[in-house]
This record gives sequence, structure tokens and C-alpha cells, in this order.
Amino acid sequence: MFPFERQNKIIHLLDQNSKITVPELSRILDVSISTIRNDLSSLEESGMIKKVHGGAVLLKSEEKFTNFNDRIIRNIEEKEAIAKEAATLVKNNQTIILDASSTALALAKELHGFSRLTVITSGLYTAIELKDNPNISVILTGGIVTTNSFTLEGILGANLIENIHADLCFMSAKGFTMEEGLTDFNIYETELKRLLAKRTYKLIALLDHTKMGVISTASITAAENIDLLITDNKINKALYKKFQDAGLPVKIAE
Repeated sequence: MFPFERQNKIIHLLDQNSKITVPELSRILDVSISTIRNDLSSLEESGMIKKVHGGAVLLKSEEKFTNFNDRIIRNIEEKEAIAKEAATLVKNNQTIILDASSTALALAKELHGFSRLTVITSGLYTAIELKDNPNISVILTGGIVTTNSFTLEGILGANLIENIHADLCFMSAKGFTMEEGLTDFNIYETELKRLLAKRTYKLIALLDHTKMGVISTASITAAENIDLLITDNKINKALYKKFQDAGLPVKIAE
């Protein structure tokens, strides 16, 4: 069983139970206790659950809301710098794709000065940010809004996406390495991102320094498919050199 399959089963089990213990999960999923603990750490980091003594519980609605807002303000200076740099690539009359990441939301806030812009997004917060701007057309990708989620997941809007020809796609992720490319935790959101990444002339990765060298559960796209990576000036110098040596265009936002 792949990690994402196991972690999705954990979420399903927690949906059915108010709390479940580590030994119970180990027995049900037939894996070691250390594996379960690693899974719970990944799920907690992604804002899906809360670890408690001996086990885990699902986050309550208000806790998930707080978690998303925590993501928005986490490394906010780096994200804002990346967003400002990304905005210099946008031109009037373009069609662009923004994923549901907090970095893409920061970019959305930089777009209000553009005209005749079409923005396709899977992020509810991003759509809300732009919806009242008369110079920007906002298209939601379609999909499932899961309980207490601010992201559209799944590929119910696949027919729409397959007819998109975007000039630029701005995408973040849980992690990035040259070997595994862009990776993320949520398998359903990853499936949608994979489709979006194929419907653009240029794919631009927006990743602050904390995402570098990290490998998450599911692959979005290979490093060779990224046309430009925009990061902040705290990137590890050895990783920066590795990216350059591999031929990956990298722009450091100041």
C-alpha cells in the first residue's frame, strides 16, 4: 500500500471515529507503529488531523480555518516577494492558471492592476480575492469542495480543463527535488494539479525555501516540465547550484 493510500484510510477511519489510537491503526493497516507515527506527522503537517496522546483526531472546523490562515501568514515575506516577482511575468489579455496554494493567493493580490485577464483557479480564496474586479474574469475549475476545505479537489472539471490553453500556470507544492519534481500530500488535489500543469504554455513553480529538498506523497510533474522556478533568497546555496547545474531556470525574489 502506498503512503497516500494508507493516509487516506486513516482519514476515513477518523471520519468514523472521534479518536483512534496508534496501536489500533497499526493493527488495522498492518504496518509498524513507527510507520503510523510518520503518517500521522504528515497528516498533521498538512492540516488534516491533530495528534493527541497515543493517537489522533480530525481537526474541528474552526481549527482547519485557523490552519489555512496560519499557512497564509507562514513565511509571508518570502511568499509576497515571490508573488511580486511572479506578477512581472503576467501581461494584459492573458489567461493564467493559479492553484489553491497560499502563495498563489498572494499572487492573486498582485493582479488587480491588470486588464482583460482571465484567471482559472482551484482555490476558493483566490476566486473570492478576484471576483469583484471588473477587469478580471475568474473561472473555477470545478470539483469537490470537501468539508471545511478551501480547495476544489478531483477531476470533475476535467472536460473544462482539457479545453484550456493558458499562457501561464503558477503552481506551488509541498515539496520539490530535481529527482522527484513537484510533489504534494493530497492525492485528489495532486490529480487536479497534474491536469492543470499540462494545459499551459509555461509552468512556473512558486516555492519558498522551506519546500526545497522535500519529497511528499504524490507526484505532480517532473522537474524537466518546469519552465521557471521562483523562490526566495533563503534558498540553500548548494541546492540552488544543483538546480542551475541541472539546467533548471531559477529566479530569486528579493
